[in-house]
Amino acid sequence: MLKKIGFVGLGTVGVHMAANLAKSDYQLTVFDQDASAMAELAKLGVKVGDSPMATAKGQDLVIVIVPESKYLVFGENGVLEGIDPGTILVDMGTHCLETIERMAEEAKKRRVMFLEAPVWGSKEHAANGLLTILAGGDEALLGRCREPFSYFGLNIIHIGKIGDATRMKLIVNLLQAEMMQSLSEGLVFGEKMGFKPDKILEVLDSGGVASPLFHSKGRSIARGDFSRNLALKYVESQMRRVLEMAETLGLDLPAAKTVSAIYDQAVKDGRGEEDFSAIVKLLRK
Repeated sequence: MLKKIGFVGLGTVGVHMAANLAKSDYQLTVFDQDASAMAELAKLGVKVGDSPMATAKGQDLVIVIVPESKYLVFGENGVLEGIDPGTILVDMGTHCLETIERMAEEAKKRRVMFLEAPVWGSKEHAANGLLTILAGGDEALLGRCREPFSYFGLNIIHIGKIGDATRMKLIVNLLQAEMMQSLSEGLVFGEKMGFKPDKILEVLDSGGVASPLFHSKGRSIARGDFSRNLALKYVESQMRRVLEMAETLGLDLPAAKTVSAIYDQAVKDGRGEEDFSAIVKLLRK
């Protein structure tokens, strides 16, 4: 039975995942390089670790949700240096396949059980416990993790073997980025013809192209609200991974190439820290 959980990574999504876990009966220890993020969790009665290594030590389950950070996972004071044999290690970030495979290999050497489980959703989804979790690895092991995952995830989907969840997330990333570009073009096109965004969105919501993304992001764009739910810089990096995978498959994705270039330009224009809906600003120039 899982009782003690180590949680490494208190970014835009991770901090809310940890806050929801803090409402449970699990003994939670957290770590992040941002001291202020740890201080906020400490107010909830959560224990704060001194390092990734110390946070992973003595736990039943260790959750990691960080960018491609070699230090936090593989470094001298990283998670893998502190984690005990028999512990479950779950990586919930979005990484390249090479990182996932290396993590799985290192976990096996240390007799640590490993799941990849990248999350899909925004800051709001995380705060409300509505994330989707895509899991790759042993399905029985996932079964042991479903209860703690349920504190921040609404949909928990077993995809297949290690690596398969990361591949599935590439599909999600591709479609999400392209949908935002389509929405942005539709809104700007309509505005130029004299329509207000709210009227365009009313029509879109009524028919076959309706989607939760169009509904929520369209209205935040209409309000001029580009506060970060999903950082544009992350979507840009995810699109690069999509194109890298497509190249290895010998596949040409022309729309993906075009959309990737737009996100790349937005980052170069200094919009990387804004929400990914901020790509509409490039079209409004």
